[in-house]
Amino acid sequence: MTALDNAFHNLHQNGLLVLANVADAGGARIVERLGGKAVATSSAAMAWSHGYQDGNKLPLDLLNTTVKSMARVLSVPLTVDIEGGYSDDLEQVGQVINAVLAAGAVGINIEDGVGSPELLVRKIDVARKVANQAGVKLFINVRTDVYLKNLFPAEQRLEELLKRAALYASAGADGLFAAGVVDSNDIATVCRDTKLPVNLLSRDGLPSPDELKRLGVRRLSAGSSIAEFLHGAMGAMVRSFLDNGQLDTHALKAHTYGELNALMAVKTE
Repeated sequence: MTALDNAFHNLHQNGLLVLANVADAGGARIVERLGGKAVATSSAAMAWSHGYQDGNKLPLDLLNTTVKSMARVLSVPLTVDIEGGYSDDLEQVGQVINAVLAAGAVGINIEDGVGSPELLVRKIDVARKVANQAGVKLFINVRTDVYLKNLFPAEQRLEELLKRAALYASAGADGLFAAGVVDSNDIATVCRDTKLPVNLLSRDGLPSPDELKRLGVRRLSAGSSIAEFLHGAMGAMVRSFLDNGQLDTHALKAHTYGELNALMAVKTE
């Protein structure tokens, strides 16, 4: 474990770490085979693959078995998106983190979402304590959703993001996932004003990878985009086959995040 956790930390020191987020062991194997220096999960992709909505819905046993199956086929570091820890109860958050570490992960994403930054600070503390007990130099990548979920008016977002970045850095975070930031000036400011390696989410309007490197970004994530396309393509092929018995690949397109999350809603719990 020590070699992989150290390796993952080192991947954030120079250049741009590109992570093609996946949902399962097969996807993980493909990413490594194609040259991925590390493998990351997408919480949404993983939830959808099991028929659950994104948003802290995936049961811990499914999360655990999926991470374990991915770690089994990998020789590169694995980092797991655990949303907000799947709970606001700190004991349960600790159980989730302990499970993914035991399954083979050396990194996590954990997010503030619409919750308070102070709650996420407590979750970061729990994550570090659990990791230390497990003997893992865990890379805690903290996602702030100030931009992604439009939590503040546009003119206040940068100031709020930087305030949270400083708070999370002081709490012991190893990386800052500034999801939703696409403007070059904002990116440059975030990279300059935080000591943490900055992670961005691939979105329309984001500068090129070369420009991101120039601005100081250290990590670029696909998020749920790969899964959105794969599920959309599967839906189109299934529709074609059910309609006429032909596997038509000419009109493949992605589902949107909203379409997929709505599809996975269960009418009766």
